[in-house]
Amino acid sequence: MNQDYIKPDNWSIIEEGFDAERVKSSESLFSIGNGAMGQRANFEEHYSGDTFQGSYIAGIYYPDKTKVGWWKNGYPEYFAKVLNAPNWIGIDIEINGENFDLATCTEVKNFRRDLNMKEGIYNRSFEATLKNGLQIAVTVRRFLSLNLDELGVINYEITPLNQDAKIIYKPYIDAGVHNEDANWEEKFWEPLEVTQSVNEAFVTARTFKTHFTATTFMQNTLLLNGANLNATPFNVEKNNEKVQLSYEVTVAKGAVSTIQKLGGYTVSLNHDNTQAAAQTLIQKALTIGYNQLLADQIEAWAKIWEMSDITIDGDVKAQQGIRFNIFQLNQTYLGKDSRLNIGPKGFTGEKYGGSTYWDTEAYCIPFYMATKDQQVARNLLTYRYNQLDKAIENAAKLGFKNGAALYPMVTMNGEECHNEWEITFEEIHRNGAIAFAIFNYYRYTGDYSYIPEKGLEVLIGIARFWQQRATYSTYRNQYVILGVTGPNEYENNVNNNFYTNYLAKWCIDYAMAQIEKVEKEYPADYSRIMSKVNLDNAEIAHWKAVADNMYFPYSEQLGVYLQQDGFLDKELIKVHDLDRSQRPINQKWSWDRILRSPYIKQADTLQGFYFFEDHFSKEQLEKHFDFYEPFTVHESSLSPCVHSIQAATLGRMEQAYTFYLRTSRLDLDDYNKEVEEGCHITSMAGTWMSIVEGFGGMRVKNDTLHFEPRIPKEWEAYSFKINFRNQILKIAVHQNETTFSLEGDKEITVFVNGKELIVAPNSLITV
Repeated sequence: MNQDYIKPDNWSIIEEGFDAERVKSSESLFSIGNGAMGQRANFEEHYSGDTFQGSYIAGIYYPDKTKVGWWKNGYPEYFAKVLNAPNWIGIDIEINGENFDLATCTEVKNFRRDLNMKEGIYNRSFEATLKNGLQIAVTVRRFLSLNLDELGVINYEITPLNQDAKIIYKPYIDAGVHNEDANWEEKFWEPLEVTQSVNEAFVTARTFKTHFTATTFMQNTLLLNGANLNATPFNVEKNNEKVQLSYEVTVAKGAVSTIQKLGGYTVSLNHDNTQAAAQTLIQKALTIGYNQLLADQIEAWAKIWEMSDITIDGDVKAQQGIRFNIFQLNQTYLGKDSRLNIGPKGFTGEKYGGSTYWDTEAYCIPFYMATKDQQVARNLLTYRYNQLDKAIENAAKLGFKNGAALYPMVTMNGEECHNEWEITFEEIHRNGAIAFAIFNYYRYTGDYSYIPEKGLEVLIGIARFWQQRATYSTYRNQYVILGVTGPNEYENNVNNNFYTNYLAKWCIDYAMAQIEKVEKEYPADYSRIMSKVNLDNAEIAHWKAVADNMYFPYSEQLGVYLQQDGFLDKELIKVHDLDRSQRPINQKWSWDRILRSPYIKQADTLQGFYFFEDHFSKEQLEKHFDFYEPFTVHESSLSPCVHSIQAATLGRMEQAYTFYLRTSRLDLDDYNKEVEEGCHITSMAGTWMSIVEGFGGMRVKNDTLHFEPRIPKEWEAYSFKINFRNQILKIAVHQNETTFSLEGDKEITVFVNGKELIVAPNSLITV
């Protein structure tokens, strides 16, 4: 049974009623971010119940020493953790002598959380009765500014309902924080300086080992019935990692007492003097003022939604699901900084280290290419180019040479830092996703300049790796790739994973084709690159021999490519024949039993059919989908979206819709029973793909957009926009027709169900 306490709403994530058992889940679901920082929806006031405190700064990490019982050559020395940053949201509150704590109140009623996705604002309100009998109404608003992305704003209001109250607000900032997932229970922050001046305070701390410096700051303003009290603290408490200010306010019954707290982080990634930067930012925010900061936030989110929104008519839960996914993606990454990337949990939790995975290239880049300027996607490609030297180092640690590049499974700075051997050493298909993203970027944007400038060096390093990683089998008279883990991580150390082998061949072929193109069309870049990488025709001939003679496991009897050698030796019991009490198998079965089973965590062979759809016929897709999907348990967040797209391609709309709901509401309905650990951010891009590529049938073929629109029977209509080569095209699909409209100054040619259609600017075309 999935959770269902989130109230359906088109634009908001809503929780009604206070339930301590849901606090950690809601802290994940109501998380906020602005691309530069983010935080779980922890209470500002002290809470003694079970909670997962988390606030995170993009690009700040710690190399936590790997904790294993054994060591192998090439094993990563550390696991990169995105750090729980110093706490700036905290406001301890004392009312009529009692410390306010929702866990100890005698009654909490009308409790409501509202994450307003349209405006990027997190609201919370409730009425509470303290043990001393005082009844209060509380309304809290919090947001992380998009325009000033080092700034967060809290507006905290208390109204005494049954008697006058003496309220003491004790806002604080605190660097004495821990990570939930620390291997050695270490502290990761070294406090350097704690300072305070009237209503402003600063804690400057530095990370151990990586030596990132961050100044956590706050500024407090008190109001009564909307009027500034010009209050100053009557008490200041400081130690080497925390500073807390105390303000006393007498509030009549029915009056509204407010504390407005500005806070956030200025970091050494962006500033030489982080405390001076924080002081400047505070003054800028005070000059703008709370009301204008709020208005600016609403306007900034309106601009994001203008381009990235997907509307769904007639299905509120589906609408809420897609907007939640789009909202979280934009909270996590806005493309302003090529040093940053998209962690699987974003700013909602610590699992996976918050680092970069192949998810970015396989799932996220299509979303950012279509909903933002192409520079955003190019920044994601540049991130990998800037880490090419580290990828070459990673490969060298495993015995590869001559500039072969193996991109890490998990990274913050280009070094491999994943701490499971079957992933670190074996899940090498991630290398292919890096190359595929370069191809996909050019296919969609038409911007070839990235390849001669940067991308070709990456493609050469990856091709070198695949050529060296393949083994010539005298038994088969073909090249094989042994000892790998495919996307289906419920199989380890297998031989000849179809997806891996196919990707390896494609990477080599694509690299050779780009070398030839660059030589002809960009001779200066070609000479520079060949000199730098020391590549000659003899080596390319070795590549070609591997690519042309790659082995792919195949069953003549079934007419399908096999996931890997020996797959048919398994006991092929389909998922629907499993007792439901055994699910999810990753929580109920031993790893040994999982490895011996036929069950597939996520699309594996079908991932190849997704990437290289145009290499196979629809009949081949159908045969492989019908063979593999019944063995797929979809226990990865990345699984439902690929299957939704392929089911839609095959015209199986009921199945496609079921997969869509699962991917769009994976966290809202907690399908995997783990949302309290954080949301599945990178898979959220797959939700967007499920609609645009699945239901909308959007593809780019020969520099032209193609659509095969379909619509679930549960929906009345849906619409989306895409930025295709600086032309904004809106597609609206209804049960009986599809409309196209264009923002731009020149017409665009598209194909709809194979028929050519010319869309002129500022006109509506109906099909």
